[in-house]
Amino acid sequence: MSPQLLFWIPAVLRLVLCLAGAGVVGFFFGPIAGLVTAVLGVGAMMITHLHYLLRLSTWLDDSGQSRLPDGWGAWTDVYARLYRMRRDDEKNQAELAEWLARFRQAMSLLPDGVVIMDDVLFLEWCNPAAQQHLGLKLDRDKGMRVTNLIRNPAFIDYIILGRYEQPLTMTLHERKLIIQIIPFENRRQILVTHDVTESERIDMMRRDFVANASHELRTPLTVINGFLEIALAQPNLEEGTRMAHLKLMTEQGQRMQNLIDDMLTLTRLESIDYPLRSEVLRVRPLLERIAEEGRALSAGKHEIVLTIDGPDLKGNAEELRSAFTNLVTNAVRYTPEGGRISLRWQSDEQGAHFAVQDTGIGISPEHISRLTERFYRVDKSRSRETQGTGLGLAIVRHVLLRHHATLEIASVPDHGSTFTVHFPSTQTIQDYAPTP
Repeated sequence: MSPQLLFWIPAVLRLVLCLAGAGVVGFFFGPIAGLVTAVLGVGAMMITHLHYLLRLSTWLDDSGQSRLPDGWGAWTDVYARLYRMRRDDEKNQAELAEWLARFRQAMSLLPDGVVIMDDVLFLEWCNPAAQQHLGLKLDRDKGMRVTNLIRNPAFIDYIILGRYEQPLTMTLHERKLIIQIIPFENRRQILVTHDVTESERIDMMRRDFVANASHELRTPLTVINGFLEIALAQPNLEEGTRMAHLKLMTEQGQRMQNLIDDMLTLTRLESIDYPLRSEVLRVRPLLERIAEEGRALSAGKHEIVLTIDGPDLKGNAEELRSAFTNLVTNAVRYTPEGGRISLRWQSDEQGAHFAVQDTGIGISPEHISRLTERFYRVDKSRSRETQGTGLGLAIVRHVLLRHHATLEIASVPDHGSTFTVHFPSTQTIQDYAPTP
C-alpha cells in the first residue's frame, strides 16, 4: 500500500467517525446538537493537529537539544520518520567526523606540508609539517591571508603570476622548500611544501665526497707517475736518488692504501647489511694498548697520560678500537712537540665516558660542527703534513652511532681540544668494580 493511502485512510476514518457521532447526537437530540457536536469534534481535531504542529516547530527550532515529541494519529508516523531521519543524520555526522579525524591525522603525519586556503588565500587549515616549514601557527593564523604570513619576495611573485603548473623552489627559515599550489573545488586551494634541505645536503656531500676522494687519490698518483716517468726517462739514476724516489712512492702508495681502507670502513659501517656484533670489551687492556701505540707514534715528543676508572663495555671491539685510536692519533698529530695528552676513562650515573684532552693547536668554533664530515679539513696544509686521510672523525661518528654513543668536542684555539665520547649506561657492564 502506498504511503499516501496509509496517511489518508486513517484521517478519513477519524473524520467519518466524528461525523457519524454528530449524526447520532443529532438523531437523538436534534440537528442543532448534532451540528454543535460535529463542529466541536472537527475543532478538537484541528486543535490537536495545531498542538502537534507547534511542538514540531519548537523541536525544529532546537532539534539538537529538545527531545523529539510523541505523536498521535498521523503524527505518529510523521514523528517516527523524523526520528529515523535524525538517527541517520547523527550516524552520518559521526561517520563524517570520524573520516575527518582520520584525514587530519593522516595529513598530520605527512612529511610534506599541506595548507588549505580559500579563493582569496585566507588560511583555513594546515598540518604540523606546514607550520614547521612556513613558520605558521594554526590557532594564531587561521583566517589570515597567507601572503601576509609568508613574507618572501619569491613566494609573493609566485602568487601574483599565478603560474601554478610549475613548482617554486625557495629558501625559507634556513630550509630549502619546493612549493606548489593546487586549485580544487571552486573556492579552495591547496599549498603543498616539500622540504629538500636534507636531500640537497646529502647530494652535496656525495658530490664533495667524489671530488675530495678524487683529489686525495690524484695527489699520490701524480707523485708515483712522476717518479716512474723519471725512472723510464733516466734508467741510470744514481742509487741514492733512485732509493729516495722509491721511498716517496712507497709513502704515497701507503697513503692511497690508507685512504681506500678508510673509505671501505665507512661504507661497511653505513651498510644496513652489516649488523653490529656485540661482545664484552675489556676496556683497560684496550686503552693501555692504544696509549702505547700513541707513545710510539709520538716518538717521545709528547707526554701521554692514561687514567682508567670505569666499567667494561658491550660492543664491537674492532670498531671501538678504531674509533679510540683515531681520537688518540689525531691528538698526537695536532699537538706540538712538548705538549701533553691526557686519556681518561670514567663513569657516572649517565654512563661511561672516554676523553682525549690535548694541549695542541685547538680548533676555531666555526669548524667544530663540521669536523665529522668526510674529508673536512680545518687546515689542508697541516693535514698533508700529518698524513691524515680526512676520514678519521667520520669513522668515529659512525662507530659511535652504531653503539648509541655521542661525541662531544670542546676546543680553544692555541690552547688545545677535548674530544669526549659518552656511552649510555645500557652499553656498560654493570658488575664492574673500580680499581682502588
